[in-house]
Amino acid sequence: MDFGFTEEQTMLGESLARTLERGADDSALFDLGAGAALMTEEAGGFGGSGADILMVFRTLGRAGAVTPLLDSVVLGAGILADAGEADLAEAAASGAARIAVALDEPGQRYDGTVATRAEGDRLTGEKSVVPGAEDATHLIVRATDGLWLVETGAEGLAMRGYALMDGGRAAEVTLKDTAARRIGDVSLLEQPLAAAILAVCADALGVMEKAVELTTDYLKTRKQFGRPIGSFQAVQHRMADLLTEVEQARSAVWNLAGNLDAPDRDRHVAATKSLVGRVALYVAEETIQLHGGIGMTEEYELAPMARRLIAADARFGDSDHHLERFIALSAG
Repeated sequence: MDFGFTEEQTMLGESLARTLERGADDSALFDLGAGAALMTEEAGGFGGSGADILMVFRTLGRAGAVTPLLDSVVLGAGILADAGEADLAEAAASGAARIAVALDEPGQRYDGTVATRAEGDRLTGEKSVVPGAEDATHLIVRATDGLWLVETGAEGLAMRGYALMDGGRAAEVTLKDTAARRIGDVSLLEQPLAAAILAVCADALGVMEKAVELTTDYLKTRKQFGRPIGSFQAVQHRMADLLTEVEQARSAVWNLAGNLDAPDRDRHVAATKSLVGRVALYVAEETIQLHGGIGMTEEYELAPMARRLIAADARFGDSDHHLERFIALSAG
């Protein structure tokens, strides 16, 4: 497998990185074409491959950027495109519409249990931890009989927003006899959810790379007994282990990017998410320890990286969940 980007993908990544360095807002990212790069030509974009997703989200992770690209475009627009909702999917990819996807419910833990029900064209139920819901124009809601589209101004829809540890925001969503339109079966989730998990893993890879670079610079400048602490053999051994783990994660993410459309895609998804989740937690813990006391301070730039890595493990199923899933898929 070719672990490399095309010239066009590299140019997009460099442009995106420069735009993020200038502190650009979400509209600038959409104007740059970051949303369209995540969609196939059939869905109104110009990319949509595993490598495109990897490039965009690895760049976002390195920059520590919080954007609607994952939930509104990769997941939301991806579902809409597969459901035949082409106009709304294109609007989401361009930033003209914002989509939030409401899958989980209170008390649920990666098991897919759903109690939200439809009566006619009305939905009633509760959804938990819905990223981007406060800014969304539409919600895609998983109910007992499939996926439904809800406009966020609909009567009977209520939200309670809060901050997430990765820097974004989510909401608890309540639907009480809320007008909705069914767009398809839950099978519509399969491909977009696999792409979204790749995006989470690529983002985590970018964060890990940045955290390791920050730690390396610190070990070269922090001195003890008249020498940089990075010159001590014990510290070098820990950094070698850290670099090895990140390299494993990088290989796994590239492998998933290359197998996003493979017949055994779900097995690759489970293997990658399990490995990346484990390594993300390891990098968060180890980089903090190698920094010593300064690594524990909220003001230091490592703190948001560590939170983002911890959140990456939990998103769409943690490492243990996907390890069990991988074992089950391999046995079957």
